[in-house]
Order: sequence, then structure tokens, then C-alpha cells
Amino acid sequence: MRYLVGLGAASARALIRTLDNAIMPRNCVFCGTECEVGEACCCRGCAEDLPWNEPQCARCALSLPVPLPAGVNCADCQRHPPPYVAAATPLTYTFPVDAAIKALKFRRRLDYGPVFGAMLVAMLTKLPDDIDAVLPVPLHWRRQALRGFNQAAELCRPLQKSTGLPLVPNVSRVRATSYQSGLAAPQRRRNLRAAFVVTGAVAARHVLIVDDVITSGATCRQLAWALLRAGAEKVSVVAVARALRPATSPARAPV
Repeated sequence: MRYLVGLGAASARALIRTLDNAIMPRNCVFCGTECEVGEACCCRGCAEDLPWNEPQCARCALSLPVPLPAGVNCADCQRHPPPYVAAATPLTYTFPVDAAIKALKFRRRLDYGPVFGAMLVAMLTKLPDDIDAVLPVPLHWRRQALRGFNQAAELCRPLQKSTGLPLVPNVSRVRATSYQSGLAAPQRRRNLRAAFVVTGAVAARHVLIVDDVITSGATCRQLAWALLRAGAEKVSVVAVARALRPATSPARAPV
């Protein structure tokens, strides 16, 4: 301790991180190799190989072949604007991200939470700066009891810690909807109809919805409408990954 007092603050923090890593090494959640100091549970090689979602539509986070001019949204958003004003995801929902998110949700691989959460914090630069509250997409109480946790809430923790933004406390999922995976877009919309309820009014003006994956956007749309009806002025969305359209998915190798 006397030695640490003699160090500058930055040097002391670096030494503590080095000692901590020596006692309890942090391995990359994707490949398992030991991370170097400064790598937050994702090694440099895996970070370079991840399917980053760039460029993307600023309104719905859909992956685009080329960047759009500032203020211009994708064709889908121009035809059918979503009720949220902005969305951002760091990654696309392809391997290994899809496998990692499924492991987080269904196999309790909570070690993915801090890695993905840090990526969500970085996405804040792509979102409006007047966000004043966050809301992880609620799970129905029965599903949360079976799973033991809400993956969106786990992803939201680093955002709250980084920003100090409060949670919107009075939103719940009142219908135990079927899993969205495997459903077509119209079925997703029907599945989520009247799924979310806001008790009372929303005190925040601009709510940031936090989720793991944006597929068709149906979940975020229904939740955004519920928030707007309850008094929120604007809603934005951040998620770990955005599903690709079938037409833009990587071509399969010939059999």
C-alpha cells in the first residue's frame, strides 16, 4: 500500500489492473485466449473479426451496402417510419454474435454481458444526446422466473453505470408471448399486440430502449408506442445486434 501511495493515480490503476489480471486472468469470451491488459474480455483478434454493423440506417439500424447522407434514412423507414427516432447496434446478428447471444439468453453465459454492454455504451455517440432514461425490454414474469434473469437488463447495467441514467420503472410485459424467433414479420406483430403495459405516466421525455437483437423491429415498435401513449415525447433504441435482411445475408457456399 505504501508503494501505491508513491505512484501517480494512473500508474497505480495500471498496476492494480495488472495484479488483478495476474490473479484472475480474463479470457476472451469468443475464443478463450487470455486477454491482454486493456482488452475487456474480447481479444484484439476477435474484435477485428466480429461482424460490425457499418454502415447502418440511423433510424432503424438496418445494415446498408453504402452510407447514406446525414438526415436520410433507409427506404423502409421512409415508407413506414418507426415510432422511435433513432436506433443503433454495434454488430450484425451473424456468427459468432448470434451464437453468443443465444448462449447468454438460454445457457446463462452472463460473461457475455459486460462485453456487449461496453459495446452498447460506445453506441451512445450515434444516438441523440437528450436521452434521459433507459428501459431494458421487459420479460414476462413467468419467463424471467424460468430463465432466472432478463438479458436486456444485464446488457443495460454498463449503460446505467456509464451514464447514470435512471430506469423507467413502471413498464411490464403482461402477455406471455411466444418466442419471436422463427416468426414472420406479420406474426411477430400479432404476437406482441398489447404485450406491454405502462402503469401511470412516463416521467422521462426521451427513453432509450435496450435489447439484445433487433430482428423485424416489432418488439421495439410495440414498446415505443406504449411509452409514447404514456407521456414520453421520444424513444430511441440500442441493441447488441441487427438481423440482416435475407437478401443481404451472406451467400451460402455451393454444396
